[in-house]
Amino acid sequence: MSGRLGIGVDIGGTFTDMVVLDDSGIIHVGKVLTTPDEPARAVEEVIRQTLGRAGIDPGDVSGFVHGTTLVTNALIERRGSRTALLCTAGFRDILEMAREHRYDLYDLMLEMPDPLVPRWLRFDVPERILADGSVLRELDTAYVEQLVTELLDHGVEAVAIAFLHSYRNPRHEQQARRIIERIAPHLRVSLSSEVVPEIREYERTSTTVANAYVQRLVKRYLDDLKERSAAIGLPRPPHIMLSNGGVATLDTAGEFPVRMLESGPAGGALAAAAFGKASGTPDLMAFDMGGTTAKLCMIENGAPMVAHDFEVDRIYRMKPGSGIPVRIPVIDMIEIGVGGGSIARIDALGLLTVGPDSAGSVPGPVSYGRGGTEPTVTDADLLLGYLDPAYFLGGEMELDLEGARSAIRKRIADPLGVSAEEAAYGIHDSVNTSMANAARVHAIEQGKDPVGQPLFTSGGAGPVHGAGVARALGATTVICPAGAGVISAAGFHTAPLAFDFVRSTHAALDTIDGQAMRREFAAMEADGERILRDSGLRGDEIFHRHAAEVRYVGQGFEILVPISPDSADWRVELKENYLRQYELLYRRQGPDVPLEVLSWRVVSSGPAPDQSLRRPQNAGSQPKEARKGTRPAYFPALGGYHPTPVYDRYALRPGTRVDGPAIVEERESTLVVPPESECVVEDDGTLILRLLSPASSTSQDGAPR
Repeated sequence: MSGRLGIGVDIGGTFTDMVVLDDSGIIHVGKVLTTPDEPARAVEEVIRQTLGRAGIDPGDVSGFVHGTTLVTNALIERRGSRTALLCTAGFRDILEMAREHRYDLYDLMLEMPDPLVPRWLRFDVPERILADGSVLRELDTAYVEQLVTELLDHGVEAVAIAFLHSYRNPRHEQQARRIIERIAPHLRVSLSSEVVPEIREYERTSTTVANAYVQRLVKRYLDDLKERSAAIGLPRPPHIMLSNGGVATLDTAGEFPVRMLESGPAGGALAAAAFGKASGTPDLMAFDMGGTTAKLCMIENGAPMVAHDFEVDRIYRMKPGSGIPVRIPVIDMIEIGVGGGSIARIDALGLLTVGPDSAGSVPGPVSYGRGGTEPTVTDADLLLGYLDPAYFLGGEMELDLEGARSAIRKRIADPLGVSAEEAAYGIHDSVNTSMANAARVHAIEQGKDPVGQPLFTSGGAGPVHGAGVARALGATTVICPAGAGVISAAGFHTAPLAFDFVRSTHAALDTIDGQAMRREFAAMEADGERILRDSGLRGDEIFHRHAAEVRYVGQGFEILVPISPDSADWRVELKENYLRQYELLYRRQGPDVPLEVLSWRVVSSGPAPDQSLRRPQNAGSQPKEARKGTRPAYFPALGGYHPTPVYDRYALRPGTRVDGPAIVEERESTLVVPPESECVVEDDGTLILRLLSPASSTSQDGAPR
């Protein structure tokens, strides 16, 4: 053990993962089943188990970063507070009117997610601020006072306030909050002018409502987490992973919980970016598959791509517009409901379908022996021989192979008239195809070509399916880091303290006052410095990145481009950056039309930690022989089950080459090396799997060379 000692904990839908890191990299890992009824309990359990097993005193831990899917799950499952919405008079139905757009023009049974606030709790408040920030009608304070009393009578716990054009003038929202705090100080209040101070009424209102809806739940969870951390003996409370790839204090995360929506998945993308930079592969695809979902993110120039639009609780997972929009900075990734716990079934058309519902950790897949009856992806992978029933979680959890076989035969194979093994491979291959199709669409939307891009694979189920997804995408290289099953928790420690700010100032580019623009940036920088100084950073450690949302005059949507506000030629630079980005996205040059700016953005950040994510060779067991034995594994290209060598990853030395078919096992995940492929061990323990052409020669026994 050397230097600083940090831990990362990631709560997923099925497992809660943990890593312990020092200056040399990942030195210990832990994994326990998630406790959905009380998430912090699993966090405490995995910390106590892992530190105890490693003989580490909790008081020696210098940093703790945590990521969770709590906010996403609360919105999907509707487990938030009873929330009221205060709108400008005439705008109470904005949540249902939305964009007045049908995401599927020809679907006569079109569905939309139910608003988080029912109509009887949405109120027209007499007030009006105009688009330039001037006041047309003062706030009716007497109306707000009476309304607050009525809200208390109806058990309201949170209030979202989203008045028209408050991004230009927040005075009325602030007045309303002061009234609420005076009459009902226990109510949670979210202002749109603080949560998302930018143009577009529907998105701003929806985001503010989501923030208010989960605030009490998240605050209760963070308080519980803080208390349990102190009880364990950790010297400092945790930092929380945000969706944008930065981390924040508990107080900041509790005030803006909507920014934690993609908290957990962000870690996998950050880990992929760190590995890509370290290995000289700055452009790649990050594929993370856990127990509930699979995610894919494009990594460009050593950093994950970031978007400012996100949807949660989509009615149709591949149809933008069918979910609840949340306007926050978020690592841009595609997520589909196929993970190890995803349930397979025969649909109404007699076809095999997998997910999006998951068995989770309770009851879990059939093979867990915890009461599950529906076959899942994990059950299929077990039946195919890709998983060892006696070595799941390093042998701490034995899987029921015959239970999995029986469930797949009864629910899938017999109705389709195929063998249980063919049904299991159908489940496995369906997941690979679904993820590859989604990833292909996502890459193309980003102006990227997925063919030939290396695939970084992580999550407990990611290495099992990585080669299949890569083949379907046309990729030839799969990167599998040591500790792949928990690498998201390690990725948290590559993230700096950071926060995003936005100010909307709709104006034609040629008419913008440069001094006014710089004042807007300076105000956001000051907010960022205040938050980061409160988090413990010094002023000389804080830096700011500036950007603008730009579009052609008359267009409906904009493109985010960087800007140097102190440059004398900032207009020319901004226009050149916009035209370059436009051509990259749309593969054509734009028209000769003037540009306009909708919003200015600032990312205030501290220094990124210089954290290694490699796993030293002394981590884990060190058997004398790398080859553990042989077991039958199912490969259609070889006619079905084939005697397949199994290797202990901890014993594979740098430079070792394993030819497929083969299976490489570690405690938290398993890498499947298919026929017509080879796997090479890098100096840092990373496995590089290369998919070869059918003409390539491979060793038939998979022996390492």
